[in-house]
Amino acid sequence: MSTDPAPFLLLQVSDLHIGAAWEGIDPDESLLRAVEAVLALPDRPDALLVSGDLTDNGTPEEYGRVRDLLAPLDLEPHVLPGNHDLRGPLRAAFGLPGEGEEQASHAVDLGPLRLVCLDSIVPGAEGGALDGGRLEWLEETLAADREKATALALHHPPLRTEIPTFERIGLAPESTAGLAEVLARHPQVVRILAGHVHRPIVAELAGRAVVTAPSTYLQAALDFTAPKLRMAPEPPGFAVHALRAGTLATHLQFVPRPPG
Repeated sequence: MSTDPAPFLLLQVSDLHIGAAWEGIDPDESLLRAVEAVLALPDRPDALLVSGDLTDNGTPEEYGRVRDLLAPLDLEPHVLPGNHDLRGPLRAAFGLPGEGEEQASHAVDLGPLRLVCLDSIVPGAEGGALDGGRLEWLEETLAADREKATALALHHPPLRTEIPTFERIGLAPESTAGLAEVLARHPQVVRILAGHVHRPIVAELAGRAVVTAPSTYLQAALDFTAPKLRMAPEPPGFAVHALRAGTLATHLQFVPRPPG
């Protein structure tokens, strides 16, 4: 039997969309099933990242429901906004630093892992950007600790999906290019974590893997030619990132829906 210490486990859930009513699927029930699946794992996660689109409408009531549904995990949610979120109510519900509609970027020390949450939203728009001093903030934040393994999280993934709709509402290309320049100076960033696309996708930026978590609600259909995005009632999912000795392994888990 191995005597190696257990890895540090970061659970990532994304695109919960509490308050939505798409495709006749209940987002509360989907998240509940995902939480139950996490609780059934043999290894308890050490920390929780929620990578945006917690709600569909950004109301305080929806954020309260998110907290209630995540409560059985007994983990403080580290959250960042998605394009369906509103910074003010999100900030009030989860105690993010700053005030009102200010950018909600922040960093948290999770012991062996540093988590940097980078706000990528543009209020009123579906696509994302890293303008307005966000890349400068990231540079300063990463420079403050160059030794600890760091995961960078943002809602809009810095990658090309080649799915037409997501190319129209993704992270601005100039922001992706600027992010790559910052990351090139900070090798302690071991993974880039994102959501938004309702699909597990793996790409690379500045020599680092970019991984998107599946949605706990609905997944986007794999269709590279459709002019309009189609959602599919595929199983809800989540990601578990396992850190040991500075190396991060990402595992994607899906939860079958009940028949009928």
